[in-house]
Amino acid sequence: MKELVFGHQNPDTDAIVAAKAYAYLQNQLGADVEAVALGTPNEETKFALDYFNEPAPRVIESAKDEVEAVILVDHNEAQQSVADIKDVTVTHVIDHHRVANFETAAPLYMHLEPVGCSSTIVYKEFVAHNVEIPVNLAGLMLSAIVSDTLLFKSPTTTDDDIEIGKKLAEIAGVDYQAYGLEMLKAGTNLAAKTEAELIEADAKSFEMAGKTVRVDQVNTVDLDEVFAREVAFRQAIEKANQENGYDLFLLMITNILDSNSRLLVVGEPKDVVEKAFGQKLVDDKMDLAGVVSRKKQVVPPLQDAFEA
Repeated sequence: MKELVFGHQNPDTDAIVAAKAYAYLQNQLGADVEAVALGTPNEETKFALDYFNEPAPRVIESAKDEVEAVILVDHNEAQQSVADIKDVTVTHVIDHHRVANFETAAPLYMHLEPVGCSSTIVYKEFVAHNVEIPVNLAGLMLSAIVSDTLLFKSPTTTDDDIEIGKKLAEIAGVDYQAYGLEMLKAGTNLAAKTEAELIEADAKSFEMAGKTVRVDQVNTVDLDEVFAREVAFRQAIEKANQENGYDLFLLMITNILDSNSRLLVVGEPKDVVEKAFGQKLVDDKMDLAGVVSRKKQVVPPLQDAFEA
């Protein structure tokens, strides 16, 4: 039977690439798998796809009307997945995040590791099955690792990410430093995006102590340029909170050049955010030095503060 493989909603580079790479691997092993996406690629991902002459996967809103079984990459939490995830069978999960709000009725294959990127795990799957990685796919997998680890600067980066990233760069025939910085900068072109688009571009929802917490990360090379749009960002977030039932929304703006972030916090309870990071909000804003990882540096302390 045909299966679909996809990453999380509002896909980033890893969500798109890991799906394409794992679909290729499964098809080489004799399965019938198509990579799809739960949203259109962002500017950074479009740059990588264009650079390595690879098409973007088609976008789906539901899976049940096409297939009975799916494969999840770069996520496992139900609220981050396809809308009808409960109506299909999940046969595989390839992920590097926490496991939450996830259960299945049947056994499945899971490959989870605390590495910086799902594509790092997918590379290991290629090696385990002795399948050669094509040049263009190697370039995309490198792109995913560079994206998720911010060119190996994120605290989520492991030795495996660095070693595998360099191997993929060799296969792809690119200088990972020069290419990686060019790709990351392509993702910081924010002028053409509306505030409503930006607050959803890389947003994920988390259930914490009965509250729905939305965290969106936007990369930039100039924090002040982004926060010149603060009023419009507040309005867009307030509307999103009201329409979607988010209790608390954290807009995390990350400067990829100096590895610092600034939060804009809208909703309640704000005191939990202050408790999580050990400092006070000033006009609903907070600077976080050295914080670049939502997965490792933002979500865990928030979760702990909510449960304290």
